[in-house]
Amino acid sequence: MIRLVAEADQRYQLTQRERIALALLAQTEGLSAAALAERLELHDPSASRPWIGRLLERGLVEQAGRARATRYVVPPELLREAGLDRLTNLARVQPHRLRALILEDLDRFPDLPIAEIHRRIGPEIPRRALARALKELVAEGRLRMEGVRKWTRYRPDTPIDRDRRRGE
Repeated sequence: MIRLVAEADQRYQLTQRERIALALLAQTEGLSAAALAERLELHDPSASRPWIGRLLERGLVEQAGRARATRYVVPPELLREAGLDRLTNLARVQPHRLRALILEDLDRFPDLPIAEIHRRIGPEIPRRALARALKELVAEGRLRMEGVRKWTRYRPDTPIDRDRRRGE
């Protein structure tokens, strides 16, 4: 990471703020605007713009999303050149793939609580993203949710389950 920041600094004469922001982003899988502001101890996510504005202009950082969904990442090719290409993990899994993972896991092991699903498919997945995906799958009728609060369990909603509910 030091090499990445040093090379970028040598080429672009980065400010101290830019070096700090680049190092923070390089050591993570990317950060949301709010998370970056929090790590920089800023009160407002928009206050991080002076820290990353020129980094974005020069292609040292990329922005994905807008408004509250904004994420900042160091481009993979820069990480690779600096030897920082780590193993792939699920921290930034796309929502449709996360839902497929959940469905496959629950097909094999039904009646799991969210904590167990989280442990099984990847603890690096943000828990909020997992909860959102479960809620969407329930709303689509692909999963059933049984129980409340810590006793909530999820299971695939099969045609047999639907027939049983109609017959009840």
